[in-house]
Amino acid sequence: MPYVLSCGEDKVTKKYLDDFSGQRLVWPDIWLDKMRGRDQLGFFNLFRHSFIRVAVCIPEVRVADPDFNAEKTLGLIRRAAESKAVLAIFPELGLSGYSNEDLFHQDALLYSVENAISRLLDETRDLDMISVVGAPLRVRHGLYNCAIVMHRGKVLGIPVKTYLPNYREFYEKRQFSSSTELAVERVDLCDQKDIPIGSNLVFDVKNISGFSLFVEICEDVWVPIPPSSYASLAGATVIANLSASNITVGKDEYRHSLASSQSARCVAAYLYAAAGPGESTTDLAWDGHAIIYENGNLIGESRRFSFEPQVVISEIDLDRLVQDRMRLTSFASSIEAHKADVKVFRHVELDIEIPKGRILLNREISRFPYVPTDRMLRDKRCYEVYNIQVQGLAKRLQSTGIKNVVIGVSGGLDSTHALIVCARTMDVLGYPRSNIKAFTMPGFATSQKTYKNALRLMDVLGVDAGEIDIRPSCMQMMKDIGHPFAEGKEVYDTTFENIQAGERTSHLFRIANMKDGLVVGTGDLSELALGWCTYGVGDHMSHYSVNASVPKTLIQYVIRWVMEKDILGSRASECLRDILNTEISPELIPGTGEEQPAQRTEDIIGPYELQDFNNYYFTRLGYMPSKIAFMAYCAWRDANRGAWPEVPEDRRHSYTISEIKRWLAVYIHRFFGMSQFKRSCIPNAPKVGSGGSLSPRGDYRAPSDSVDAPWLSDLDNIPDKD
Repeated sequence: MPYVLSCGEDKVTKKYLDDFSGQRLVWPDIWLDKMRGRDQLGFFNLFRHSFIRVAVCIPEVRVADPDFNAEKTLGLIRRAAESKAVLAIFPELGLSGYSNEDLFHQDALLYSVENAISRLLDETRDLDMISVVGAPLRVRHGLYNCAIVMHRGKVLGIPVKTYLPNYREFYEKRQFSSSTELAVERVDLCDQKDIPIGSNLVFDVKNISGFSLFVEICEDVWVPIPPSSYASLAGATVIANLSASNITVGKDEYRHSLASSQSARCVAAYLYAAAGPGESTTDLAWDGHAIIYENGNLIGESRRFSFEPQVVISEIDLDRLVQDRMRLTSFASSIEAHKADVKVFRHVELDIEIPKGRILLNREISRFPYVPTDRMLRDKRCYEVYNIQVQGLAKRLQSTGIKNVVIGVSGGLDSTHALIVCARTMDVLGYPRSNIKAFTMPGFATSQKTYKNALRLMDVLGVDAGEIDIRPSCMQMMKDIGHPFAEGKEVYDTTFENIQAGERTSHLFRIANMKDGLVVGTGDLSELALGWCTYGVGDHMSHYSVNASVPKTLIQYVIRWVMEKDILGSRASECLRDILNTEISPELIPGTGEEQPAQRTEDIIGPYELQDFNNYYFTRLGYMPSKIAFMAYCAWRDANRGAWPEVPEDRRHSYTISEIKRWLAVYIHRFFGMSQFKRSCIPNAPKVGSGGSLSPRGDYRAPSDSVDAPWLSDLDNIPDKD
């Protein structure tokens, strides 16, 4: 059920920002007006963050009983409105029933349908929600399969079905005419004059940016070029399909395929409503299938074969659709290529009063956007990630003619993952694993746990293992530059840390010269996003970097997948299990104990699970910080809510809005304000996921001299308390 609680309003004032040079920056008035309007809703309101709540309704029907059907339709409209939806759609010909056959030619039925429409209009005058119901309508001398788009007691327009199936169990051309046969563009209905009618209507909600609705009917999406393809080029972001669609074995899978692919091709949301309980079973059966897709992703589905009416509620992320269309330059090219088809669309404008108060998301927002919660899909993802990395490294070795790799092994997560990529690469190429020249290089803060795990892992993988104590060379450098630590003072500053990282990398490069090898980098996507690497001669640099587009949260699952599939042998799998349970740490600052790492990376740069969440929505979709914070709150506010991708209960965290805001500020400053120069010159690395590379060659291009002011300023719109 939706969250409908009272909520105080945050006040947004005009913001002047000082950039690094002291110049005054001011938000444009048009942006401020938009923010003021959104802020009246309160932060914890999904509509403020460019989500809209929608409903796909499957009512009980009686064939040829429009009065009964109107009553049941009205009940579900009210349920959708109570849930704060702004759009509710119903199945094809729902007011009459789809399976009427030649009864559609009976005046009694058609007049009764018009009366049912009148009743719906009368009883929804006070509901500020768009309702779309299916009905047969007589226009001049033809009968048309129509959708009635209603809002506050008025018919906004009447979309008409274009493609009439007349094969197998379908005989629609016996009763209906196609939209192509319409001789008029406007009709009168239920005492309302000049209502737009046709297959080219787009309904634009002026006060909800990005919300434009197009309606097609059943078979329209089953043809090679659905009308919605052109409608999306004309601006439609939400496509509703009023369908009857009887059920046969396997047909539900095909519906999913159609809705998913059409929503992805159109970069749109796709709402599909199929007829349910009550349709005639003379020759057919009905499963009441309702599905909601957003850009190829399923975000809502009904229970099939239910004898109870259903209202499937979910939320559509309009920002995602608008952002993706903006990024996909081929989308704009398609508009140009089909300019004549786009120009025929007529736009109907309306305003909707946006629901106020505390309204959180009902749709599940994945806590780990890089990690599927479904086990089978996650296994497939891990298989692809691992093999993309292996293929990339194998090709680099083949193209250079080099057969050896050099890698530093710390016993931590990233170097472990890079090492098992190297091991599999050698197996694939038919090279001995002794071609892997692996070195553990203990320093001033190396714990016994990571040290032992590094030695153990190198041993069970059968690599050419070595050990270099970097402390003497680090001490020499500190003496040379006059660092206080060389004089016995406990000064653990950035220089102290980076000297260790630099010494390790310097040794690896010189070993590579001696061994005719290629240095394999270990740093991951999460570290690159946060600038958590020592620039140049440090863990920033290598000859080839296999982990550079794999986030920290996903690396853990890939290692677990390799372990569970026993790809590298049972002894290796046992060692990997222990490494997965080790605290993430750079191990550069000494602590009081030696068994576990004293330094906790996540205490400094934030929990990786949150920062990976932030990174995905900033780099993949370009969202505002306040929107990301709202989504993170919906995902992380309750550890017991929603699916976890096999995370043990003792590791399942929840975060308050204050914690989310704190670590979001850290991410913004580190990503936008200080670390782009590191990403501008990273080594070659294979791109693994869509939007998952920060390489200027693979995916992400940004200036090293930009500032973080616009992002930090939006943090003021995030409250400090839940």
